[in-house]
Amino acid sequence: MKNEKIEMFEAHLLHYGFQRDECDTRFNLEGARYSLSSEKGEGDFWLYTYDNLFAITVQDCIVYEDMYMEFAQPEYLCVSCYDSVSGEELNPTRRLNCSCIKGHVGNNDLYQVVYHKNIPIRCTAIYIMPEYYKTYLQARFPGEYEDPRDAFVSIDGAVHFPELMNLLGQIKTCNLTGIWAKLFYESKVAEALSLIVHRTHTNQQAVNGSSVCVCKHDLKHLANVMEYINDHFALDIQLDSLAKLSCMSATKLKYTFKKVYKCTIFEYIHSKRMSHAQKLLQHTEYSIQHISQAVGYKKASNFSTAFRKSSGLLPSEYRLRSNSSNET
Repeated sequence: MKNEKIEMFEAHLLHYGFQRDECDTRFNLEGARYSLSSEKGEGDFWLYTYDNLFAITVQDCIVYEDMYMEFAQPEYLCVSCYDSVSGEELNPTRRLNCSCIKGHVGNNDLYQVVYHKNIPIRCTAIYIMPEYYKTYLQARFPGEYEDPRDAFVSIDGAVHFPELMNLLGQIKTCNLTGIWAKLFYESKVAEALSLIVHRTHTNQQAVNGSSVCVCKHDLKHLANVMEYINDHFALDIQLDSLAKLSCMSATKLKYTFKKVYKCTIFEYIHSKRMSHAQKLLQHTEYSIQHISQAVGYKKASNFSTAFRKSSGLLPSEYRLRSNSSNET
C-alpha cells in the first residue's frame, strides 16, 4: 500500500537539503535516516511510520545559516520535546523552548519556523494522523471515543510532564528490532495519547466551575499587562502589581492570561528574558555576568542554569556556536 505519510515527510526533507542515507548506525534500523547535506549543515533526521496511522521522528542536526522552513501541514496531532534549539515559529511568532512539551494540531494550514545557525536542533516527536485518532479509535471504542485535539492544545508548553518526557526519551534510545520495535513504537503512541488526554481531564476537573469569560474590557487590560511586561521583563515584576494594572484579582489574572496567551505569566517573562539574552550573546561582547543582569538575574549562575534549560546550551557555548561561522 502506498505510504502517503512517509512521502509527505520525505518530500519536505529533500526540499530543505536532507538526503536519504542507507548507512544508518546512529538510529533504530526500523526507521529511515536522512542526512543533512554538507552545504547546509550536519546531522540527521530519523523517521519511522506505521501505515498512514502515525509517524515518529528524531532530529539531531545543525544548520550553518539561519534556515527558514515552511510546511503545508495536513490534519494531524503532534507532541514533541526539544533537548536543544534556537529559533522561532512564525504567524504568530513564538520562541522555541527546550525542556517543555510542545502540543500541536495541524489543520490543513501553513506551518512556518526559523532555526538559528550553529545551534544544535535536537527534537523527538510523535505525529498522529486522523486515520488513527478518528477512524481507528472510533471503530475500536464506539460509545467511548472522544476527540483528543483539545487535549493536545492544552498541554502545549507544559514544563511538568515527566511521564511524557520520559516516554519521548525512551523512543529516542530504543534499540529493539523487528516485530519488537514495531510493537514498542505502536504502544508508545497509544501511551502518549492516553497520558495527554488523562492529564487534560485531571486539569479540567481541578478548575471545574472556575471558567472565566474573557470580555473586551478584560482583553484591553491584558494588553496593558503584556505591554508592561515587554517593557520591564528584566525587572522584578510582582504579580500584585500586574493585578492592579489589569484591574483583576491575582487569581483571575493568572487564569485569564493563560487562557488568552496559552502560557503562564512567569513562562512569558522567562521567554522574553531568554530571547533577549540570545540576542545579546549573538550580537554583543558583553560578559555573561553583564547579560545575566541585563535580563533580570542577579547571579550569573542562576542565569546560566535557566539559559541551559531553555536552549540546551550554556550561555558561553551558545555564544561560541552562534558566532563560529563568522570566525572562519
